[in-house]
Amino acid sequence: MLTLHPDILVKNGKKQFAVLPYEEFVALQERLADAEDLLDLRKAKRAEGKSRSIPLAEVKRQLRAS
Repeated sequence: MLTLHPDILVKNGKKQFAVLPYEEFVALQERLADAEDLLDLRKAKRAEGKSRSIPLAEVKRQLRAS
């Protein structure tokens, strides 16, 4: 679990900004990128449907043969 330690900046009594330590910001960016990658993978798998796939070992064998 990612623990964040934001400093909340207030203007006219309303929360305006959250400031994070840089290390936490970078970790949050990495988590978001991973989540986006997972969503893209799931989308691609749905689009692929029941298409035939080739096992990695077969691809390697075919590449050695060419």
